[in-house]
Amino acid sequence: MDNQKEHLTVDSALRPSGWGDYVGQDKIKENLRVILAAAKARNEACDHLLFYGQAGLGKTTLAHLVTNELGCGLKVTSGPALEKMGDLAAVLSNLEERDVLFIDEAHRINKNIEEVLYPAMESRKLNLIIGKGPGARTVSLDLPAFTVIAATTRVHLISGPLRSRFGASFKLDYYDNPAIEQIVRRSAGILNMNLDDAAIARVALASRFTPRAANRLLKRVRDYAEVHNVTTVSDDVVKKTFDMLDIDPLGLELLDRRYMELIIKKFNGGPVGINSVAAAMNDNAENIEEVVEPFLIMLGFLHRTSAGRVVTPEGYAHLAMPVPQSRLI
Repeated sequence: MDNQKEHLTVDSALRPSGWGDYVGQDKIKENLRVILAAAKARNEACDHLLFYGQAGLGKTTLAHLVTNELGCGLKVTSGPALEKMGDLAAVLSNLEERDVLFIDEAHRINKNIEEVLYPAMESRKLNLIIGKGPGARTVSLDLPAFTVIAATTRVHLISGPLRSRFGASFKLDYYDNPAIEQIVRRSAGILNMNLDDAAIARVALASRFTPRAANRLLKRVRDYAEVHNVTTVSDDVVKKTFDMLDIDPLGLELLDRRYMELIIKKFNGGPVGINSVAAAMNDNAENIEEVVEPFLIMLGFLHRTSAGRVVTPEGYAHLAMPVPQSRLI
């Protein structure tokens, strides 16, 4: 890495800095380029944008790329950080002309905060209530032209009025294997790692079809290689790293396998309600729904039904467990 990248965190160094480095999501990139080019041609602030999809697919990276393309400043916050009206007022009042305000975890924005955000996004007005009771009054402050970019993993929890104020919404999908291999190859170069093709393929296959997971696994492989003085990372080195981390060839971790095994052994493969499974695992239902289930559903190992969660025959097969005869009828 050059001297500039050495001063960055590893994650920052791995993040694409230009559209040419951003692999995948081609349709989204094409649409964004049109929106951004039109805004620049009109010399206007870009419309507000909403990015949604599973964690690790590149929503934050897209926000940085949009900001770079517009050549403006970026202010970053999150839904949970905006607890009081004063928190949002402080952020909005510090915006400069054409700045981008990136709000991560937008589905966790307080409803009272949303009421302040609506006029800010729509009319560039910050309405503040001064005082309490009958003597309270509203003060309206003008805001510069700015762009809100919101990111969320749970778009259905964003209220209709807030969602309607975004000029464009984009759903990020899981990546295909060739795209993940390309990302692994690029990241390995940045990390000064020498991986053979088989090693790259194994890392990509276990990356859960997301760039963040690919880079996380690659960093663990680098740790293993450095500790064991490996100069060229082979498929066997990657396999030993994954065995050490209890990660199977498809990227399922111990928690994923334990979740399916619990449904099979304790609840006869389902259907079973999420709260029952969460209680049996001593975990949070929301955490299971956001972190564990999406990838299992995508692989076809788990079904969400009206009666509850059900492990599929493919899930049984992956765990090398026999499907009960009652499930085959």
